[in-house]
Amino acid sequence: MTDTLATEVLALARTAGVMIATAESCTGGLVVGALTAIPGSSDVVDRGFVTYSNAAKREMLGVAADTLNAHGAVSEEVAAEMALGALSHSGAGLAVSITGIAGPGGSEFKPEGRVCFGIARNGGTPRTETIEFGPLGRAEVRAASVQHALILLRDALI
Repeated sequence: MTDTLATEVLALARTAGVMIATAESCTGGLVVGALTAIPGSSDVVDRGFVTYSNAAKREMLGVAADTLNAHGAVSEEVAAEMALGALSHSGAGLAVSITGIAGPGGSEFKPEGRVCFGIARNGGTPRTETIEFGPLGRAEVRAASVQHALILLRDALI
């Protein structure tokens, strides 16, 4: 299903003439990997940022230290800044961001399986959402996050 969805995203981006960037934390580059696994993707995939640490989020995407301190890395506020940072540090017109707790672990306030997403277009206000995938296991949370990110990209291009 991921291959089919990635292929659809690429086709829609081609039709729209839009380049895509990703800003990934808990997925570690799996979204851009799914897109670039499709032959010919280089005409619409600009780049992927893997910003696993808070320092990387600040240095590569310009996420504000104040935002990280106030809300934590796993938050819609950080997801919004990640998506906007991916746009401003790339040639893309559409960016998706993912930050979450794939597991194992988590806390009472930020449980395993909580993933925050951001989607942003040049000149627009980013949209964010949080999905509670639950304690499915690390691989399953990451796979579900990739699927959801591709759906967000697809829906933004329709």
